[in-house]
Amino acid sequence: MQTRPIHTNTPELKDKTIYGVVAEFTTPADLVHAGNVVHHEHGFKSVDALSPFPIHGIDDAIGVPYSKLGYIVLGGAAFGLLNAILMIWYAGAVDYPLVIGGKPLFAWEFSIPPMFELTVLFSSFAAVLGMLGLNKLPQFYHPVFNYSKFGRVTDDRFLLVVDASDPKFDIEQTPRMLESLGAANVEVVER
Repeated sequence: MQTRPIHTNTPELKDKTIYGVVAEFTTPADLVHAGNVVHHEHGFKSVDALSPFPIHGIDDAIGVPYSKLGYIVLGGAAFGLLNAILMIWYAGAVDYPLVIGGKPLFAWEFSIPPMFELTVLFSSFAAVLGMLGLNKLPQFYHPVFNYSKFGRVTDDRFLLVVDASDPKFDIEQTPRMLESLGAANVEVVER
């Protein structure tokens, strides 16, 4: 196990230069176990996990809340549907009323295709823009990129990141705790 030199836990150093502690694990099971211990047993709230593929159980292990994206998509779909209904009603009944073949000025039965299309269109835009907004993308730099072995994360490594902004974070105790959980490498990462 390698550990970078650990600095003292002064408030100005914690707030300005230290991003957190990164622990590298070799298997997904080790990552989930470490996430459970760090979040549930030790009470850390600002914990993140990085892996080359989705890992079943990691969201519960590190306390990731349920996504709000479904509500954003539902709102986009409702906006699209209401927009289609208003547009069809305005065009057919207010702006250019024509009675052709006894058809009413506004009939929802004949409006189903454009209502469906605008519902799907607005919900897809809401999904993409909501995902980008919730993930704070595009993000061209993140402090975890300063981890010395970050290049292997996309291949076969699994990282657990404990953010220095967490109230329980301690610059000396947190790396020791992660080492005791079987991390292959533990490193203090600066901003």
